[in-house]
Amino acid sequence: MSKTNVLLGFVAGAAAGALTGILVAPDKGVKTRKKINKKIKRTSQDVAETIGEKVDDIKEKLNDVVSEMRTKAEETEDAIKEKVNSKAKSAKGAASN
Repeated sequence: MSKTNVLLGFVAGAAAGALTGILVAPDKGVKTRKKINKKIKRTSQDVAETIGEKVDDIKEKLNDVVSEMRTKAEETEDAIKEKVNSKAKSAKGAASN
């Protein structure tokens, strides 16, 4: 999570810096508004891409964890079945004696 926070903080800081630079620049209002709109669009695209990448990473990690848990559950199920069968054979052997 700290990497995500750092990255989002960086993007927000860059956007704030760019916006400040545009507002301080001696351009006409129309030009300034166009520049601001361009910067906002670029920044929002960057943020959307970053969030999309993080969501994909989380999905991949979650799928790995689910897969690992399934494997462990299947192994545990097999081990339990073996013990039950072993106990059942032992009980049959004891009953026949």
